[in-house]
Amino acid sequence: MTTDPCLVVLDLTGVADKAALMDRAATALALPDWFGRNWDALADVLRDPSVWAPQAAGRGLVLAVTGWQGYAQARPAEWGTARDVFAQASADEPRLTVALALG
Repeated sequence: MTTDPCLVVLDLTGVADKAALMDRAATALALPDWFGRNWDALADVLRDPSVWAPQAAGRGLVLAVTGWQGYAQARPAEWGTARDVFAQASADEPRLTVALALG
């Protein structure tokens, strides 16, 4: 059994608003149809990796957020909220690390 962390990539390249971010998250994380596509729903699913990363059971989990700079520039307030959601989810779920890729 491997103990390497599981990697999931959330590529935000081309995302320009919250709706597109939620759609991209739903696709990248293979979220169920009941995902509410709002900040609270995103926070809830990130805190429960069994919903979107069952393969990570017993392992660490890294969510690598790439291509986020354009969204951060276009919608700084929304990006601030997204960053807060990522930070709080990783603080609440010790198996989850959210990494913002810089390149």
